[in-house]
Amino acid sequence: MSVPMLDTYREVITPEGVPLHLPVAGPLPRALAWAIDFVIRIGALMILSIPLAFLGGFGQGLYLGLMFLLLWAYTIVQEACWGRTLGKRAMGLRVVARDGGPIGWMSAITRNLLRTVDMLPFGYALGLLSSLFDAHGRRLGDLVAGTVVIHQGAPPLGGSVPVGSVLVPPHPLQPAEQAAVVAFAERAPRLSSPRQQELADIAAPLTGSRGQVGVLRLYAMANWLLGRR
Repeated sequence: MSVPMLDTYREVITPEGVPLHLPVAGPLPRALAWAIDFVIRIGALMILSIPLAFLGGFGQGLYLGLMFLLLWAYTIVQEACWGRTLGKRAMGLRVVARDGGPIGWMSAITRNLLRTVDMLPFGYALGLLSSLFDAHGRRLGDLVAGTVVIHQGAPPLGGSVPVGSVLVPPHPLQPAEQAAVVAFAERAPRLSSPRQQELADIAAPLTGSRGQVGVLRLYAMANWLLGRR
């Protein structure tokens, strides 16, 4: 019997063949993140306008340049460098590539330039319709740029396998099977408990168990494969 997938997750198959599930962000948290960024930018412009008003025409020109930077470079630079703006950080969101990796400059520029299209005809109407009908909540800019906004989970535990009990596999494993067990143990701490159990159930013929017991047995086998005897 297969385990049903949650429709709020995007499945990504890693190069090791291990499926990961990215928790996709819906329109509401994304809208709140945008509102936070909007308030930050407007507040910065209001504060900067006070001293620049005393510089006459030069101050006005400088103000227009700063306005352009805050309206466009603010999001592009932050997303290209860190994957999220201050607003997304506050909401626990991050922009990633469709394969779950970090986005680059071109993707950040593309998704933000197409924000003007998502705003048509008013109030982000096209972007909202796109995110509602797309299985992964992507607006038009995300679809073109190949990006997706996810909920940022707990930071990875250093990519290491949790140290605990040690269990010898019931039969010799092929190199690919050994790599799959170790890859599971390295990535599973970054996943939710239901996702860990879902992946461990696939290896039930090896572990002889399902659910959380299967997860713990895979951890123990990974420890044995890594020489933690």
